[in-house]
Amino acid sequence: MLYKGSCHCGNVKFEAEGQIEGLVSCNCSICQRKGALMWFIPRDNLKLLTPEADQANYTFNKHVINHRFCPKCGIHTYGEGKDPAGNAVAAVNARALENFELESVPVQHYNGREL
Repeated sequence: MLYKGSCHCGNVKFEAEGQIEGLVSCNCSICQRKGALMWFIPRDNLKLLTPEADQANYTFNKHVINHRFCPKCGIHTYGEGKDPAGNAVAAVNARALENFELESVPVQHYNGREL
């Protein structure tokens, strides 16, 4: 299925393709504060509809995850990194998706504080 998403002001827009079977809620220092519910997909399944230059990026700790957000409204839309096998992945913030009911899929809690 193809989903459309954006930040609050519409400055950052994207499409994400795949089946949402579950979301991840992480309690690390950044995820807990931003309240994102993440849907992990191959990075190739995420298509930016606005220039990458219209986004801001934040990294911390080991600097291996790029946390992308809108510099105008501040909404976190997705993150980018690599899975344990080295494949490029995107963690799409399901709260930024259009016409998606969060309650329709289970949420797995991840203890990111332990990393």
